[in-house]
Amino acid sequence: MNKNDVVAVIMGGPSAEREISLVTGAAIAGALREKGYNVAEIDLEPKKLALQLEECSAKVVFNAVHGMYGEDGRLQTLLEMLEIPYTGSGMLASALGMDKAASKRIMQAAGIATPKSLIFVKGETHDFCGEILSAFKKMPVVVKPATQGSSIGVEIVKNDTDINSAMEKAFTYSREVVVEEFIQGKELTVAIMQDGGMAVALPVINIVPHSGVYDFHSKYTKGETEYLVPAPLDKETTRHVQELAVATYKVLGCSGVARVDVMLDEAGKGYVLEANTVPGMTATSLVPKAAAAVGISFPDLCEKILLSASLNDK
Repeated sequence: MNKNDVVAVIMGGPSAEREISLVTGAAIAGALREKGYNVAEIDLEPKKLALQLEECSAKVVFNAVHGMYGEDGRLQTLLEMLEIPYTGSGMLASALGMDKAASKRIMQAAGIATPKSLIFVKGETHDFCGEILSAFKKMPVVVKPATQGSSIGVEIVKNDTDINSAMEKAFTYSREVVVEEFIQGKELTVAIMQDGGMAVALPVINIVPHSGVYDFHSKYTKGETEYLVPAPLDKETTRHVQELAVATYKVLGCSGVARVDVMLDEAGKGYVLEANTVPGMTATSLVPKAAAAVGISFPDLCEKILLSASLNDK
């Protein structure tokens, strides 16, 4: 690609993840400028995006919008219609990755291990406590909105008396809520990149939050979480986790860079929690840490992602 062409780094937007998206976008824009690219930064205004892109003469888009619009297929759909190449996954894969209920159904159909779950729809009548206790037999359980990221609205519920309040909170963020069995073990994540058309897993990261819970605060506050890269796993377990992540990436139809979160139970079996099709790119983010472990600097990583930009249907 010609470095004189305008690269529009789109960030921000109206989602609950706006602030972290702005940090991600600023970091990417700075890295690309360091590599000599002509960068325009766009704070996403959904109704005006086509005009925003036209005004800066964008030739390619680096998507840094987390959550609604950027990660759910809507931005990708517009860019396909405008025929502007963009980074990351296409329309369908983005929508599936963002929707934890939909992606879980697909993973289960494909035989990919994922925690046992129940899915509830807003407005339906349920005895949440009774149904959850009947299905899982024991606490804790994990309650999460189906269409939010950055652990927003997620709660590990340890007592049945707290189920209804956790469900009520989760429904404020999403029409569907996923309730999962709690997997005791190691929290892992695997970044995946495309290399010559092949999906390649980067080193596994073991996430160790000091609080014991990898919530929004632990994710985005420096010093609150320890990241072990590569994760202290034997070769067989490392291969098992990476293969699980790559299988998830492929079955959801992802492209570009994505990240798959996995819980490894005490018996050494991995369970996929979710796929992130627009992973964070901040100072505390996980994809840059995994890339650094194999000698890829942050500016080089951003350039590699940019050069993978495409139109999904072309």
